[in-house]
Amino acid sequence: MDTSKEYAKSLDQQDPLSHFRDEFYIQDGTLYMDGNSLGLLSKRAETSVFRILDSWKQLGIDGWTGGEHPWYYLSEQLGEQSADLVGGKKEEVIVTGSTTVNLHQLVATFYKPEDGRTKILADELNFPSDIYALKSQLELKGYDPDEHLVQVKSRDGREIKEDDVIEAMTDDIALIVLPTVLYRSGQLLDIKRLTEEAHKRGILIGFDGCHSVGVVPHHFHEWGVDFAYWCHYKYVNSGPGGVGGLFVHERHLNETPGLSGWFGSDKDKQFDMDHTFQPAQTAGAYQIGTPHLLSVAPLIGSLELFNEAGIEAIRRKSLKSTQYMMDLLQRELQGYGFRIGNPLEDDRRGGHVCLEHKEAARICKALKDKGVIPDFRSPNVIRLAPIAFYTSYVEVWETMQVLKDIMEQKLYEQYENKRGVIA
Repeated sequence: MDTSKEYAKSLDQQDPLSHFRDEFYIQDGTLYMDGNSLGLLSKRAETSVFRILDSWKQLGIDGWTGGEHPWYYLSEQLGEQSADLVGGKKEEVIVTGSTTVNLHQLVATFYKPEDGRTKILADELNFPSDIYALKSQLELKGYDPDEHLVQVKSRDGREIKEDDVIEAMTDDIALIVLPTVLYRSGQLLDIKRLTEEAHKRGILIGFDGCHSVGVVPHHFHEWGVDFAYWCHYKYVNSGPGGVGGLFVHERHLNETPGLSGWFGSDKDKQFDMDHTFQPAQTAGAYQIGTPHLLSVAPLIGSLELFNEAGIEAIRRKSLKSTQYMMDLLQRELQGYGFRIGNPLEDDRRGGHVCLEHKEAARICKALKDKGVIPDFRSPNVIRLAPIAFYTSYVEVWETMQVLKDIMEQKLYEQYENKRGVIA
């Protein structure tokens, strides 16, 4: 392949999404490769925050039902607008809560131990917060997590084999919770196959979409996924602490949520103030508390960009960008001890490149001091994520040149091989 900067420039000239870069605030002298942890601020997200603030300023309490974006209905409207990102029907998606709160809600609803089915199946590479929540839910039901939480083992510490998950779908499993994309290695699981195999055995299955929503197209409704949950502050660029989202398949919309709250009420009956909960007949029933308007506001502008670009086009550029990064790594940084830890196949790779190196923590520190913003994951992973909206191919090329310079001059040796407070 051509490893010249001119070739990278030619890729940018042919990029149909290149104009979206101007929509984002990008700091001069910085190569931002951490959008898989926190997406950058877009001008539209900023504008939508000001608009919600202005509605509060101008309307006061009347902002709940008046103005450009009436607050009372905003979570449902944003759920409808984000449904295409996950392949859900508009009534199956709601913007609410946070990742872990939504997981608690969904497990409280769908984990129903009975008739010898008492265990929850997860995997050993999942994000810790999910495992904390699953253990907590088991304990609330009176079960010992050491016995009733089954975690599928990884054969290599990087990936989870679908065959191993399916083998673990035994008669004592009541519920399965898995990530769509593994947060370290970037492995994209075969969601459709796993869902089909779970349902053949009468097991409900849900997915954590935090590391895929906004970069990988999904078809949760078509695939029959029972439920899913995700954050919006990574690839969807809704800001730190941005409100999350969840999906519940339409066949379950008659379920009473495990954790009932006032904002899960039927909108027409909510202000009747009756002490008998009358849930909405949509995923809106899974809301618990009042929407966090100032935290959800950036999503209004962010979703405008997704609706204009289209998730399929975003996926095409993401795959091309990560492939380009891996090609450069293999050509330019041979012999420096790196191993690509993510799957190489397009249909098995999420939105980031996983580089493994024994000096990963100190290499990340050296990158940051050189203006490249990476992401470290213990014990030895450097995650780099070129984001379709705002990362150019020239920036991918420049990132690899900085990394090459660090390795050639051994600049990382001046740093301690130890993570910071926030990795």
